[in-house]
Amino acid sequence: MNRIHLGEDVKPLSEFRSNAATLIDQVRETRRPLLITQRGHGTAVVLSVQDYEALLEKIDLLLDIQKAEHEIDAGGGINHTDAKAALLARLGHE
Repeated sequence: MNRIHLGEDVKPLSEFRSNAATLIDQVRETRRPLLITQRGHGTAVVLSVQDYEALLEKIDLLLDIQKAEHEIDAGGGINHTDAKAALLARLGHE
């Protein structure tokens, strides 16, 4: 996903209503989000499905990393040598 261009990618709701198909094509082609405003304030963001899915995958990964860091801080986890030995044993390569 590319960064938003303030001059091109911020549209009032009234313009979005009038030109929805064209603006959705713009989002798809430029791979930039579109910020929809209402009464001068940002109210919604339109993303391509691909960019939305990629964003969710990144969030899931970051949440997994955060969970792992909390587990390590709480004394969980195992050291590299033990993890390697357990994995090799599980694979039958003792």
